[in-house]
This record gives sequence, C-alpha cells and structure tokens, in this order.
Amino acid sequence: MNEWLIGAAVVFVVLAATVAVLTRDPARQAVVLSVLGLGLAVLFTVLQAPDVALSQLAVGTALTPLLILLTVRKVTRHPSGEKGNGEGDRAQQRGQG
Repeated sequence: MNEWLIGAAVVFVVLAATVAVLTRDPARQAVVLSVLGLGLAVLFTVLQAPDVALSQLAVGTALTPLLILLTVRKVTRHPSGEKGNGEGDRAQQRGQG
C-alpha cells in the first residue's frame, strides 16, 4: 500500500511541475507552484519526513507563491491612461496636460 501512495504522490508532483513549467501567466504560475508545494509536502509526509514536509508546506506552499504574486503585482505595468501616479492626472484636470 505504501508503494502505491508514494507512486501516486510522485506522479502528482511530476504533473504539477510540468504544468508549472508550461504555464505562461506568472500569477497562474504562482498558484500552480503552490499546488506543487502541497504535493511535495504530501510526498515528504508519505516518505516519513514530517520535518521536511512542514518546511515545504510553509515555504513552498505559502511563502514563495505569495512573494511571486506580490512581485508580479508590483512590476505589472499599466497603460498610460489607466493608472498613473497622480501627478499627470492632476495636471490634466487643471488644463496643463
């Protein structure tokens, strides 16, 4: 029974890693990376390494995807008319733009 569980966890991790590599959108990639981290945590638990599983759960499932999502949000560029820093918008309202 244990071999089947290990095999299923390995197959899930391989599939999740493949989907993460093939995903083009960084936000979706972060979500898939979170699922991959969860799969790795399950695999480590099945392999009787609960300390590594807890570390993977904290870092790979929660922290890394969160940092990726925050970075994507920070570096996403908006079209010039959609969002500005406020200065150009105020100048346009006064007729100086």
